Amino acid sequence: MTLHSPNRNRFHALIVLCGVAVSAGGLSGEAAKSNPADFRRIIEEAKSRVFPALIYVAPVVEDFGGGKRETHEQGGSGVIISGDGYAVTNWHVVEKAITIRVLFFDGRVTTAEKVGEDKETDVALIKLGAPASARSAVSAGQEKQTVGSLPSAEFGDSDRLTEGEFVLAMGAPWGLSRSVSLGILSSTRRYLAGQSEYSLWLQTDASINPGNSGGPLVNTDGLVVGINTLGTGGGGDMGFAVPSNTVRRIVKGLRDHREVRRAWTGLRLQPLNDFDRNTFFDGDRGVLVASVDANSPGEAAGVRVGDLILSVGGREVSGLHHESIPAINTLLGDLPSGEAVDLLVERGGKRETRKLTPRLKGKVEGEDFECKAWNMTVKAINEFGTPTLYFYVKRGVYIQGIRQPGNAANAGLRRTDIILSIDGREIATLEDLRQVYGSVLTGEKREKKVRLEIFRGGLRYQFVLDYHTKYKD
Repeated sequence: MTLHSPNRNRFHALIVLCGVAVSAGGLSGEAAKSNPADFRRIIEEAKSRVFPALIYVAPVVEDFGGGKRETHEQGGSGVIISGDGYAVTNWHVVEKAITIRVLFFDGRVTTAEKVGEDKETDVALIKLGAPASARSAVSAGQEKQTVGSLPSAEFGDSDRLTEGEFVLAMGAPWGLSRSVSLGILSSTRRYLAGQSEYSLWLQTDASINPGNSGGPLVNTDGLVVGINTLGTGGGGDMGFAVPSNTVRRIVKGLRDHREVRRAWTGLRLQPLNDFDRNTFFDGDRGVLVASVDANSPGEAAGVRVGDLILSVGGREVSGLHHESIPAINTLLGDLPSGEAVDLLVERGGKRETRKLTPRLKGKVEGEDFECKAWNMTVKAINEFGTPTLYFYVKRGVYIQGIRQPGNAANAGLRRTDIILSIDGREIATLEDLRQVYGSVLTGEKREKKVRLEIFRGGLRYQFVLDYHTKYKD
């Protein structure tokens, strides 16, 4: 199964973000047959509670993946969660946003700024400005209309949801203003490998359309129980939403700190019963250590692959199945940074206590930079965003994108090449590269060539980049 998180590169390429379509027999229940008017009233009331808080989000974003800095507008959805203008959307909707325009339910328009974003859970918090009509009224000396008058939606308790419940998915598919559709919850605790290590997902029988990303998933009480985020490519009957209790916790961190602060242990976990790997262990306590990152707090504590972690800071953990892992990862992520905590582990049938001192997890994304004359973009190596490159070079810069055709491509450079030096000057940070690039371009008498030392596939290579050719944008 291939999952897509739309709005990442270009609007037409989005294949995610969720609207929910009625399944073939979606309204065939006995209750709906016996009294369809009651069912329609319930749906209408639920819709009316949230629909006015639905917004269309249209950010202009930067894209460095094609070997040059490009900007384009993409579309997504969001939901206002407070009358003073705070709204929730997806991280991938507003990632690298330069500006954000917002369309309200009643047709008014405003701009928004990012308060904070969390790539790990694909949640972002934005703050809306006053609608255009309000600003016009103030300038004309009329009665002031503040952002505090905005309609807002209320979160429900996603932990109380059960499979088979009716839900409404709201958003702006393909940018078509407002849309609401009906479906059911197919699963309330779906584990999606590689999508988020800190959250399970709500699965609905959703028909996926680009532009629905960040819109609310609403129960029949008119409460937001999820933020629609993922779907299967080309449409279908599977859509996925971040549960509201996860969103609520992330939003609090973003409002308080403009970021979500997590502890890092370097421990990667595996359930006791792993059907995919065909591994099963006796007992119902603990969670297995699948791997330990090099130079991590877990390695410093002496934790090894195959250890069974029984408790963290005195709190017992149980990782029977994949669905248990995100909660344990969250427990580890919430540990106080820099403070030692007892880790009770079992190894070879013997129990022992290890002292684990987590570190604050840094940025998941490195910075970007465009080397326009060289027709390539570069990015800072990041411990969490590019762990494979970080394994080789702890501080450095790698080639993020190569323009075709272009000078970097002509020189034989490739994406993910690590730049060790340029004309003999060591490149350890993005600022090092900026300075070298600037001095090279301002050297009027120098030949338009540079020598790059590259690390690729465990080996060092030398390349000469000739940049005398100018390629049109």
